[in-house]
Amino acid sequence: MIVIENILGQDVLTEVAAALRELRWEDGRNTAGATARRVKRNQQADLSSRTGSKVREVLLEAVKRHPVVEAYARPLKFAPPLISCSGEGDAYGLHIDNPVMGKGDARLRTDLSFTLFLSPPESYDGGELEIETVFKTESVKLPAGSMVIYPSTELHRVTPVTSGERFVFVGWIQSAIKDAAQRAILFDVTNLKAGLARRFPPGSPELLTLAKTESNLIRMWSDI
Repeated sequence: MIVIENILGQDVLTEVAAALRELRWEDGRNTAGATARRVKRNQQADLSSRTGSKVREVLLEAVKRHPVVEAYARPLKFAPPLISCSGEGDAYGLHIDNPVMGKGDARLRTDLSFTLFLSPPESYDGGELEIETVFKTESVKLPAGSMVIYPSTELHRVTPVTSGERFVFVGWIQSAIKDAAQRAILFDVTNLKAGLARRFPPGSPELLTLAKTESNLIRMWSDI
């Protein structure tokens, strides 16, 4: 998984916090899969209103345009994102995200999941996102405006909120590179290219060779 800090600035966070108070909220179990529905206890925003649509657009665009999201996830499609609120006593037990979401042309495979935190961590107790990896359980509770991206293949939970309210923006990505190991190699290549760009002039043989290598790896591994 990867943590990306400061996806949102304070001005956007303030506007989003005000807008969230205007939205209508419904039982979060309405959008959960059969297994997750049994362990999901939270509220989910109705984003069909003008305010809801605007909030979703602002948040999703912030995620899409971030260069680390592009380099790490190689997004091909995004599933419709959600905004959830967990209040005192709410939790989301251990579950796995649906492997496929959407219908028709909007149908996609979920390779990566993300959570963008909208509430300051000091404003609520509990509510950690726990991700079960092969070696250990990763516990994530980030500052407002920061996000975590992790494989949709991993079991995960949200621990009970014991006080306050936890607002998050969550979504799913189908990557153009299906294989996680290949995505990791491309992420390393992108970071290497950025580092070398500070040492070599544009158009240098080193940068051109690395750009060719990156392009050909994408061409070879792309799921398009």
